[in-house]
Amino acid sequence: MEAVLAALDAGEEPQRPALRDATRELLTALARAAPGRSVEVRVPPFGAVQCVAGPRHTRGTPPNVVETDPLTWVTVATGRQGWSEAVASGRIRASGIRTDLAAYLPVEQ
Repeated sequence: MEAVLAALDAGEEPQRPALRDATRELLTALARAAPGRSVEVRVPPFGAVQCVAGPRHTRGTPPNVVETDPLTWVTVATGRQGWSEAVASGRIRASGIRTDLAAYLPVEQ
């Protein structure tokens, strides 16, 4: 995580393995902070988790989906960028009535 944040602070592209690990670590932290299966958070190509209490999704495309790129996920999950700002700019695509994750962000690692 530290290597990714240091690279971002320096205006550099983080190394792919470090970005992958940071993305997965933050997705896991979100799933712990918001247990459940009503929202699927996708950060391709590195991972996806189901979280947030509510109706469970079992097959097909979930009704509540959040999708973003790894860099955006890291900045939002660590509090370097606000949820609303990222959604408004289109860097996060959130569809469904349960997809506002602002209450769970930034995540604690």
